[in-house]
Amino acid sequence: MRGILDFKRVLFLSIAFIFFVLPTLGTAENEKVVYLVPVEQSIEQGLFKFMERAFQEAEQYEADAIFLKINTPGGEVQAANEIGQLIRSEKIPVIAYVENEAFSAGTYIALNADQIIMTPGSAIGSAAPIDLAGNMAEKKVQSAWTKKMVSAAEMNQRDPQIAAAMVDPKIEIEGITMKGEILSLDSKMAEQLGYAEAVVPSLEKALEETGFNDATVISIESTMGEKVARFVTNPFIMPLLLTLGLVGIAVELFIPGFGLPGVIGILSFALYFFGHYIAGFANFLHIILFVVGILLLFIEVVIPGFGIFGGLGIVSILSGIVMAAYDTSSGWLSLGIAIVVTIVVMIFVVKYFGYKGVWNKFILKDQQKNEEGYRAAKVQIDLAGKIGEAITPLRPAGTIEIEGNLVDVVTEGGFVEKGKPVIVLRVEGSRVVVREKR
Repeated sequence: MRGILDFKRVLFLSIAFIFFVLPTLGTAENEKVVYLVPVEQSIEQGLFKFMERAFQEAEQYEADAIFLKINTPGGEVQAANEIGQLIRSEKIPVIAYVENEAFSAGTYIALNADQIIMTPGSAIGSAAPIDLAGNMAEKKVQSAWTKKMVSAAEMNQRDPQIAAAMVDPKIEIEGITMKGEILSLDSKMAEQLGYAEAVVPSLEKALEETGFNDATVISIESTMGEKVARFVTNPFIMPLLLTLGLVGIAVELFIPGFGLPGVIGILSFALYFFGHYIAGFANFLHIILFVVGILLLFIEVVIPGFGIFGGLGIVSILSGIVMAAYDTSSGWLSLGIAIVVTIVVMIFVVKYFGYKGVWNKFILKDQQKNEEGYRAAKVQIDLAGKIGEAITPLRPAGTIEIEGNLVDVVTEGGFVEKGKPVIVLRVEGSRVVVREKR
């Protein structure tokens, strides 16, 4: 009897599982998943590496869409170009959600997305390339970037002339922008001109607008290492770190003791290499080159090698720094700025603090003082033309007596016997030249 009851209980649970639990599991498996990836602050190579990881994770978990939450003033053109390529090659639909602003490089990223959704009061545009000095980039760079912007706009059937006007201030579009202005669009105008599919007040509304209102949203956040990488690869931070590193080590060589400048210098270089290593640009070879270069410099200081160790050290340090950068030209530019600033700082340090520390090994500090028995040769210009007598034979050097004083002299080359009269022809510093008087 107990066996029959157990069988009925198992049968009941099985039927309940089939009719009630399995449908729920099926619904969970069919639920849509959206990955939310922040594109915030400045655009740099560290952001590209972060987004690359986020896209790979979205693919791995078969996400239905990737939302880019964009709020950026722009940034590096090369990083934006690589991010654009990443978006274009992604099979999962990518939707740009402009939360506040998508200027400069941020505009290009948004244009590569399949759709652009904006919030009221947000803006897009002003994508003219700017150099580190804040000036408009050269025509060659501007022309290439304009083509990139136009191509991204045409890819999603957006007016290419508007994209070009966001880069080139010479372009005038009647009723939209005047000549001499770089075009930017607010959310309302962007929607009217086809540069935004919709304007919504929140992310929830953006999900609803695109058909993902019931989707599970997975927010991707940067790891601590990725945050450091983003900070270090910023085109304005790179020269600053290299400057602090070079100045710190250089000052440490001039000021006694291993103090604050050396610590700051080492930490700056450590942060530079760590950030680029996390971002995937630097490897152990670059770090080893830098460390070996530092060691060679200290060897040159302790055991002078006629500049061989120092020269090899400098080459090794420069190679490590430049090779670790995400781009060789950017590495050289940042390093050049750091070297110039370091030279200026070291001129100031040497002027006001003098030569101290390990560099004293190259500086002669001993002095010949009168108190220690040293006497400088006396310059005797007043002897010229005077008559004296040879106290010793002059062969050609010897000693004569003039007005009771003994004077070391040399002849013009001839021999003068002892006791012969001589005349002083000239005085050349401490050298008195004579000849026999006849």
